[in-house]
Amino acid sequence: MPAGERLRLARGMRIVPLDPADEDAARGCHEVRVAAQEADDPQVPPESLSVLRSWLTTGWGSNPGEAWTAVNEADGRVLGFYVIELPDLENLDRAMVIPLVHPAFRRRGVGRELLRHAAGRAAASGRSVLGSATLQGTAGEAFARQIGAKAGVVEARRVLDLAAVPPGTYPRLRADAAGKAAGYTLARWLGATPDEYVDRIAGSLNAMNDAPSNEGWEDHLWDADRVRARHDGVVRLSTLRRYSVAALREETGDVAALTQVYIDPGVPWWGQQGLTAVTRPHRGHRLGLLTKTAMLEWLAEAEPALERVITGNADSNSYMISVNETLGFELFEPAWQSYQLPVSEAG
Repeated sequence: MPAGERLRLARGMRIVPLDPADEDAARGCHEVRVAAQEADDPQVPPESLSVLRSWLTTGWGSNPGEAWTAVNEADGRVLGFYVIELPDLENLDRAMVIPLVHPAFRRRGVGRELLRHAAGRAAASGRSVLGSATLQGTAGEAFARQIGAKAGVVEARRVLDLAAVPPGTYPRLRADAAGKAAGYTLARWLGATPDEYVDRIAGSLNAMNDAPSNEGWEDHLWDADRVRARHDGVVRLSTLRRYSVAALREETGDVAALTQVYIDPGVPWWGQQGLTAVTRPHRGHRLGLLTKTAMLEWLAEAEPALERVITGNADSNSYMISVNETLGFELFEPAWQSYQLPVSEAG
C-alpha cells in the first residue's frame, strides 16, 4: 500500500491510511471509539488507548489487515475509521470490516464513504464478500439494514458480576466438576503459549470450528506454527494480559479443553472471555466447567481489581450457555449481530 495513497472526498473529508507512528491519529481514533461506546454500549468500557492502537496497527494476529481514517480536512479531526482484515489462509473470498463513526458525525455520509473505500480495498485483494458485526438496536444495525446487508449468526452476551457470586461457589463447582473428570489434570499459563503446549492446543482451537458460523464460512485449520504466529500475536504485540487454563488427559498429555480470558491493563475491572473449547473425544466430562472455575479462582488472586467478565455465545450453543449460567453469568443485552454484503453492492 503506497504510503501516500489517498481518496479525496466531497464535504471536506478524506480517507487516509493510519500511520502506526502517528500518535495524534491513534488518539483521534480512540476518541471516536470512546464516544461511540458511550452512545451504543455505555455499560461496557471501551478499550484503553494502548490496546486500541495495537489493534489498529498490528491487528489481533489471526489475519493480515489495515486501518484507514476519515479525516476532516479543515482541522485534521478523525471523524471515523475502519479496520479491514484480509484472511490469507482460508476464506480468501472475504474481507472482515469493522467501521466506526463518531456519533457527532453520523448520518452525514461518513459511514457510507468508509464502506465504499473498504469495498475498494477488498476488491483490490480479490474479495467478493464483506463481513461485519454490530450490536443490535444501535446505529450500526440501522446502517447495516439500510445498505442491504444480510443478517447472520447472533451472538448473545452474558456478564458475570463477581461481587454477586456467593463465597465458596467456585471451589464447590470445581470440586464437583473434578469428580466427573477423572484422568484429567489442569495446567495454566500467562501470556504466549509455552513451547510444551504449542503443538497440543491446536486441537482446542480447531474445536472452535464446531461453533455456528455464517453461510460460506470456511473453518480455520490450526497447527503449531499458526498458534505461534497468529494466536499468540495478540499478546506479543499488545499490552493485553491473556490467562489460559487447559485440561490435560493424563494418559496422553493431550489438551482436552482450553479456556482463555483477556485483561486490558487500562481497564482492569473488566475481563473479556476469549475462547472456551473442549475437543470432541473429551466432551461429557465437565471439562468446560472445570477449566472455567479454575480460571475464575486464578483471576481472583491475580487480578484483584477485576469486577466483571463478559462473554458471548451463539444462541444455539446450549452447552456453553448452561456452563456460563451455572457460573453466574447473566444475559446482557444487546447481542452481537453478524452481517454479510457482496462487495459489488457496497460501492
